[in-house]
Amino acid sequence: MPLDEPLVRAHDLQVGYAEYPVCPPVSLTVTPGQAVAVIGANGTGKSTFLRTALGLQPAIDGTAELLGARPDPRTGETRAAVASVLGDDAFFPALTVREHLLLTALGHRVPDAREVVADLIEEFGLTDRADALPDALSSGQRRRLLLAAAFARPRSLLVLDEPEQRLDAGMRNRLADRLVDERDQGGAVLLASHDPLLVERAATNVVLLADDGVHHLDPAAGAAAIAAL
Repeated sequence: MPLDEPLVRAHDLQVGYAEYPVCPPVSLTVTPGQAVAVIGANGTGKSTFLRTALGLQPAIDGTAELLGARPDPRTGETRAAVASVLGDDAFFPALTVREHLLLTALGHRVPDAREVVADLIEEFGLTDRADALPDALSSGQRRRLLLAAAFARPRSLLVLDEPEQRLDAGMRNRLADRLVDERDQGGAVLLASHDPLLVERAATNVVLLADDGVHHLDPAAGAAAIAAL
């Protein structure tokens, strides 16, 4: 698809369960070079919106496009272009941290996969746990492994659901730097977040889901809105 075409497009997208919406209809686009943050209080539908935009659950109404087509996570194009961390800890129980990341990188034919993995292990603070199995990791370490795996593969779109969860302040700062690099290099990011500093530093656009509707904000206003929730 053309380089300036939206990777995600939602128009009056109503999301929820059965016929029951969890937030007002959402309209937004995510184009290469943008990082769009979806914010709001707990229960306002942020995670549901992300899942619907990725085709992981059906919409109630409105339209959604992913990579210029109806969202379908089963297609090869989607699997090749979209990396996501949606909060579920999904690991192979018999693979170590290093093996998980190598499997991801090699499966996506990343050049110099072992060097890429070694750098990610260091960056995400997993050096001392590189040979540990998932069951031996703390919840924060498992979160860092999931994020590292998303960065271990090629992608055009990165989708993150509250990636700051279970991360300390230093790791949140490194994640913000990573997301800035992602969009500066022409990647696209769609994330839900409760972290005002992450949103202000990394986002280019902010969408606030609120009881009185959907509001489009700049990053500073978005950070202030999170602090006021």
